[in-house]
Amino acid sequence: MTPMTALLRDTVTARLAAGAVEYRLEGEGPQTVVIFHGGHMRAGLALGEEVFTLSGHRVLAPSRPGYGGTPLTTATAPAAFADVTARLCRDLGVERVAAVVGVSAGGRTALTMAARHPRLVRRVILQSAVGFLPWPDRRTRLGGRLVFNPGAEAATWAAVRLLMRAAPRAGLRLLLRDLSTRPVRQVMAGLSEHDRAELLALFTLMRSGEGFVNDMLPVPDCARQVTQPALVIASRTDRSVPFSHAESLVATMPRAELVESRADGHLIWFAPDYPAIAGKIKDFLAAG
Repeated sequence: MTPMTALLRDTVTARLAAGAVEYRLEGEGPQTVVIFHGGHMRAGLALGEEVFTLSGHRVLAPSRPGYGGTPLTTATAPAAFADVTARLCRDLGVERVAAVVGVSAGGRTALTMAARHPRLVRRVILQSAVGFLPWPDRRTRLGGRLVFNPGAEAATWAAVRLLMRAAPRAGLRLLLRDLSTRPVRQVMAGLSEHDRAELLALFTLMRSGEGFVNDMLPVPDCARQVTQPALVIASRTDRSVPFSHAESLVATMPRAELVESRADGHLIWFAPDYPAIAGKIKDFLAAG
């Protein structure tokens, strides 16, 4: 199996009262985790999910609004999509969610779902997640609206794919530069050949749709209403989502624990200490 085929999975589309929701449901376990992936991702792309499936959980991954087959007409705000996802869970027979997982820009949706549906969601896991501090910074906001708006994102990602094929090392250096505060040469040196191949595949498959511009809109802060146990995983060298987001969430949520990743930036799954973090996630889920 190549890195690209390992990342790309089949999805289905549910037709709910609110609208269409693209999702993927994988695994055989009796308990389900709901994963809200980050920017430029959709339900058909699986990243960092093995820790859940190998610990006996099913994974329910919906495409957030504006990504993949979930249009913005289904739900624009995280609160509305949290309610839509809760409805999807009920339709799929999921009466309790072992954990809602928020990755990067999906963090605010995960937190909002936990706050709005405490009887459904038992635990919260955040991975390099955007909290409720101002995000993104002004440069990213302006640049994101320019190159990732719905009229330009297809051309932007076509150019990325061309670069990844023609000059993969240069392409990785270009994209990783915005994900870490460390020199990009240091980030590249810390990646194995397998890691580089997986990242090349991931960046080749990404799209922004209408989702990324929507992600940059402000979201009401509900962190104090998240009373479930929460595991907040973040790296101090993350340029995409500053470590202050994790610190703010842990200081606000009553039952949150901070786990510091030693990753060279945003992509915690490619760090040497990720096996230890995965063990922490498994223990957290097993705590009941």
